[in-house]
Amino acid sequence: MEAGKFEQARAAFEIYARSGNADAEELIGVMYAMGLGVPRDDARAFEWYLRASMKGHAGAQSGIGWYYETGRGLPAPDLVRAYLWYALSAIGGDVDAPQSLADLTPKLTAQERAQAQVLIDDYRLWMYPFR
Repeated sequence: MEAGKFEQARAAFEIYARSGNADAEELIGVMYAMGLGVPRDDARAFEWYLRASMKGHAGAQSGIGWYYETGRGLPAPDLVRAYLWYALSAIGGDVDAPQSLADLTPKLTAQERAQAQVLIDDYRLWMYPFR
């Protein structure tokens, strides 16, 4: 992918993605998000990021947070879910996620933050049981 051989990269990533490799799923999401070797397609990017996110891929979780925050490729922004995914990404070790949370927090009401925290607690126990 770094050499600009996107079609070849995509073919390789698909093999790994079919085996459940979260890194490959996230990279296919990047390709769709940026239109690298494929037409840019936010809905497909979101779905590939989601697959990797559910496996605990912190970078993909941050990407899901961004999609929910902006609403790009979705019917509308959802700041509660954006907060959820940024928080999970931070728990997973993504270095940019704490700043995303800090930027998003003032946009949420106390009730929305509490709603997000319920979701975070549910997901964290399942996704990151030892963190």
